[in-house]
Amino acid sequence: MSHPATRPRHPRRSRGPHGARRALGLLLPTLLLAACTGTPAAPRTDAAAAATAPQLTGPLCAALPTGTDPGNPSFLAGQPVDQALRWIPTLTTFEAALRTSGVLTDLPAGTGVTVLAPSDDAFAATFSEDNWDDLMTHHTDQLRTLLKAHLISGTHPIADLTTAGTATTLDGVTVTVTRTGPTARLGDRADTVCADYQATNARIHIINAVLGPLPVTADGTGHRAH
Repeated sequence: MSHPATRPRHPRRSRGPHGARRALGLLLPTLLLAACTGTPAAPRTDAAAAATAPQLTGPLCAALPTGTDPGNPSFLAGQPVDQALRWIPTLTTFEAALRTSGVLTDLPAGTGVTVLAPSDDAFAATFSEDNWDDLMTHHTDQLRTLLKAHLISGTHPIADLTTAGTATTLDGVTVTVTRTGPTARLGDRADTVCADYQATNARIHIINAVLGPLPVTADGTGHRAH
């Protein structure tokens, strides 16, 4: 599978206003003028950004972008879900399948979605390279059914899913969700490896296995899917 198109650059951070040491009596008119004229506010400090950054959980999180790296959780929180998925390096197979199938475009505008996203390793353990290419190219209906098994209507943090104990995916199947230490177990088949990414009107939980009824093209040979 080819890698996604060149990712967009991060927007440049605006510089803070000058005169931070002015007396409050001089600073207040400046702030009021900025509010009226639309002057950008000073950027959040690193400490403030860290305090509001999505709190990810799972053993894979440490290997994924953090801080100010491209694809960091704070940046992805402001991206549409389809764009956010393109920034997460371990989801290239899943992202390409969603884009090819058009499943996300089936959702009504403004509808929140929770994505249970199998990692590239999960797909590689389930499909051979040839079989995955065949599914992507010639079996769109089966591909769409498979992907709907990884989507839940509404934006659900992993803690809410484990508290509820079950979740119904867009293919109409109800899966159990249980807490297993720092991770969550889905349908006695997959575990979250980095949960609680946020995107615009979406939550993304990376999992370590493919869910749903597997197409006959899944042979588990362990060749690298792409």
